[in-house]
Amino acid sequence: GEPVAASSVEGRCEMQFEPEPMEHLIESECWTLLRAAQVGRLAVPMQSGGVDIFPVNHVVDQGSIVFRTALGSKLSGALGAHEVAFEADGIDDDRAWSVVVHGRAELINRQTDLFESFDLSVRPWHLSHKPYFVRIEATSVTGRRFRIDASHETHQGRAQWSST
Repeated sequence: GEPVAASSVEGRCEMQFEPEPMEHLIESECWTLLRAAQVGRLAVPMQSGGVDIFPVNHVVDQGSIVFRTALGSKLSGALGAHEVAFEADGIDDDRAWSVVVHGRAELINRQTDLFESFDLSVRPWHLSHKPYFVRIEATSVTGRRFRIDASHETHQGRAQWSST
């Protein structure tokens, strides 16, 4: 961090340091982090109003996010939206990161694209049938990384981080 002020306590001069600022990530680093993430969250507007968020397994494919799903509110919300958001996050040592992708969701339905999609390793965690492949074509990709406050550490020395 940068020194921001000096204070005098009983004749001693002490420098105070501000915590390191949040680091904005370049797009290529965002895609690298997304490739390594096991799960992300898809935010879509609902037909009834409001927004819902769904955890999804995903893969990065040619500058886009691909996930599998079944019929339901996730699929209809994603395909009916002008724009969706996808977010993934994680921890690397003592730093946390978050990446957000905005874009339009499209059903993969061209036969050649569909065959290529089956080669992607998009494996849902539960056993329900998920026959639809959806691609989010990114219109913006942003990411940030920041140091985790040591006061939030658990008894094992790892920071608590929710990835539900």
